[in-house]
Amino acid sequence: MGPSSTPEKPDSTPAPDSSPVTGSDLAGRVALVAGGTRGAGRGIAVQLGAAGATVYVTGRTSGSERSEMDRPETIEETAALVDAAGGRGIAVRVDHLVPDEVSALVARISGEQGALHILVNDIWGAGIEWNRTVWESSLGTGLRTRLAVDTHAITSHFALPLLIETPGGLVVEMTDGTDEYNAHNYRVSFFYDLAKAAVNRMAFALGHELAPYGSTAVALTPGWLRSEAMLQAHEVTEATWREAIAHTPHFAISESPAYVGRAVAALARDPEVARWNGRSLSSGQLARVYGFTDTDGSRPDAWRYLTEVQDRGLPADVTGYR
Repeated sequence: MGPSSTPEKPDSTPAPDSSPVTGSDLAGRVALVAGGTRGAGRGIAVQLGAAGATVYVTGRTSGSERSEMDRPETIEETAALVDAAGGRGIAVRVDHLVPDEVSALVARISGEQGALHILVNDIWGAGIEWNRTVWESSLGTGLRTRLAVDTHAITSHFALPLLIETPGGLVVEMTDGTDEYNAHNYRVSFFYDLAKAAVNRMAFALGHELAPYGSTAVALTPGWLRSEAMLQAHEVTEATWREAIAHTPHFAISESPAYVGRAVAALARDPEVARWNGRSLSSGQLARVYGFTDTDGSRPDAWRYLTEVQDRGLPADVTGYR
């Protein structure tokens, strides 16, 4: 992992704001978190709710269904967490690969709210065959990663005409890895590498297309995310995650989904957010700028840590990185 592809400019960076992103900062704002069932999407939806926003939470896993990846989390659970955080959560089952379903979703948002201010494209849901070449991989499984590209494009196609009706709109393309890191590091799968690079480029292209309408697009990556699946894989909970450090030392730099959620909420409430337009950002980078913290009060900077410590084969030591 590494820092943003464009160095921060001191003359355009505000002083850190140590206040949490809570209360009614985003009251009256309407957000669509596409792919808000679990992981980063759930963390983002909840933190937008904590800041007072109305959040449409979409995905395919609803009710008693289990996901394509055999996960139990549902969009209704996320919407309830948004409510509990102080916002208004609205769960809508949508397959973002189906244009008619996405079109109907945007028509519903327009009819019920009259505006869309924040779009978060966080749809993933594909399996990955790690450490296999393109010729060793199952073609069907590999090509399924295209959903991370196709769903984002389909959702933007239908949602952006509504978003640009109100100046100041924000689009967040969720990815894994900054532009700089992904440009110099193989992401352990041809198909995964391709998908994540494409999403970063989407933010760059959308930045050009949205700027004339007073709207902003960014690519945003969390660090080593303690998603529900990751916690289960390490046989820990969010409350006991540090126990995993004993067998996975670099897990010490990991972060909760709330951290990247707070990054999105900070961007959404920033009146000068356009200075980030088209850029590749990380949760750790934005925490230094906006002053928010993870749930434990720390500010993990995973991408800088990965570059300077883990990828160099150095012993795990998060001193100065969280």
